[in-house]
Amino acid sequence: MSFMLLMAAILLYPSLLRAEAEQGELRVTQWQVLWETSARDWKDISSTDEGWTDVDIREGVPGKPEGAQWAWFRFRLPPLQWDKPGLWIEQVYACEVEVLSEEGRRLFRSSRMFSFDMNPVLIALDRSAEEQVIYIHVKTPFEQLGIHDTVRIGDYQELLPEYVKKGLVNVVMGSALILIAIVMLICTLFLRNIFFSSWLSLCVLILCAGIMIFTYSSFTYTFFIHTEVWSLVIYDFAMLVFFPLLTYYFELMFGPGPYRIIRRLRQFQTAYSILSLAVLFLNLLADNRFYDMYYFLSVRVLGFLVLIQFVVLISASIRYAFHKDKDAVLFCVGFVAFALITGCELIWFLLHPGYYYMVYWKWGILLFVVALIIILGRKIARNHEQVVQYSKELELYNHRLQRSEKMEIISELAASVAHEVRNPLQVTRGFLQLLEKQSGPKEKEYYHLALTELDRASGIITDFLTFAKPELNELALLNVGEELEHVQGVLLPLANMQGAEITLDVPMHLTIEGNSSKFKQAFINLVKNSIEALHSNGWIRIAAHKQDGKVLIRIRDNGVGMNRKELARLGEPYYSNKTKGTGLGLMVTFRIIEVMQGKLEFHSEKGVGTEVTVTFPAVEKEQN
Repeated sequence: MSFMLLMAAILLYPSLLRAEAEQGELRVTQWQVLWETSARDWKDISSTDEGWTDVDIREGVPGKPEGAQWAWFRFRLPPLQWDKPGLWIEQVYACEVEVLSEEGRRLFRSSRMFSFDMNPVLIALDRSAEEQVIYIHVKTPFEQLGIHDTVRIGDYQELLPEYVKKGLVNVVMGSALILIAIVMLICTLFLRNIFFSSWLSLCVLILCAGIMIFTYSSFTYTFFIHTEVWSLVIYDFAMLVFFPLLTYYFELMFGPGPYRIIRRLRQFQTAYSILSLAVLFLNLLADNRFYDMYYFLSVRVLGFLVLIQFVVLISASIRYAFHKDKDAVLFCVGFVAFALITGCELIWFLLHPGYYYMVYWKWGILLFVVALIIILGRKIARNHEQVVQYSKELELYNHRLQRSEKMEIISELAASVAHEVRNPLQVTRGFLQLLEKQSGPKEKEYYHLALTELDRASGIITDFLTFAKPELNELALLNVGEELEHVQGVLLPLANMQGAEITLDVPMHLTIEGNSSKFKQAFINLVKNSIEALHSNGWIRIAAHKQDGKVLIRIRDNGVGMNRKELARLGEPYYSNKTKGTGLGLMVTFRIIEVMQGKLEFHSEKGVGTEVTVTFPAVEKEQN
């Protein structure tokens, strides 16, 4: 669409330059008119001076006398010195136009059997050193008749581009909208049912708007002579479809309105359009015998109905704009601009006596279509964002589901294996202790190493059991500050060995319900992981506060940090970033916090550090 408008601007630019220059162009603003109630031929008219009235177009267009359907115009041309002179009249209102020379030679003829009776007239004249008289004979049954613009005389080659390009903007704009509608209709084949009605309605709306703009152009009726009747029929058909469909599209977007006024208006418009279409085809079949009835229905009555439609939809648009999102505001801005521009011009059309050539309505339609396309673009962008968001959530849910299934399998396996392995380990440990007492110094070193490894294996089995059965045997009211102070005291020596410090900022009034030993076990695992991730001059800060009935505990460090993939795998069975880690510690921590009705979240950035947020339901001391 933008390309076509650009091409139109390029084509129009040279003619605009010539219009500014207008070297040697003459303008005739005075002529004589002879009104007729019955037609007379040129011989009678040229030989008499009776009944002719002087007209100066600068003082206004003369009104047509009652009963007059024919008129003769004549004016005198000065000597024509151009190589190829031409005469151009931009607006001649008549169904039949005939231009004759002083000798009675026909120079131009146009005949239109319909209501679009504005004729641009361009004639190539003969070069002459003497003055000559031009006669113009016009006929129409409508109110406006005759010449409504100055007569321009100049070089034919300079007048021709302006004549050709008159109304071309309508053709370009209409063609662009029709092309957009066709592309959108093709895309309809790939839409789901939930979007089909609104998308198809928008396509047909744009198509009807394009057809109306294309066919309501003097260019169409000047250069497509053999299709002029059908052009008018297509225009009327598109118009009678456009306005009920506009109300239907509004109803799809915002609903039937208060007291179902939008729906009732749409139903009435649909019935009225069907009636008007029936009269249109009846008039075509009857060779225009019912034209007056059709003109009354499709112009006079329909014009007032459209004004009522605009008032209703503008009121509803403003109402919805205060209650809806930005799409409603965009729709309202576009529609109000369209309704105001078209409505004002329509009022002038209905009040103006006779036929008025509407000019600005197409820009209102264009603004409205642009607003609809912007809304459509926003919906497509929102749908894309939702698809991306849903994909991320689906990936997260799949990850959680896989993790849950793994946890369940490992939990059952860990419980059975731990019970079967712990007893042999304890027996083996007892025999090794007996043998250690009877061995020499060299053997004791090996026995001590074996006992240490057995204790490590026993600790792993304990973690398995805790993971498999993390039940809290004894529930008590825990003071978060006291519990975390104990964790700090246990791990402070390990932190000092790493050259790090642990700071605690926890109020002493925060309380939760849980098991003290399990709470300490979970937070010792978390803080220990932070210590092992620190470099020299590292720090760990533990803080807690109460928010919205929850106790939030945050553990921050400036360690190596983790990337997104590592964060996503935290808590997986046997996953660990440490070379000697088993991954059981963090698994046990997740299970303990989960059993205590808590929630664990990790936020980390590679090379910056990690923050762990643990959330528990807060419990007041009075409830103990």
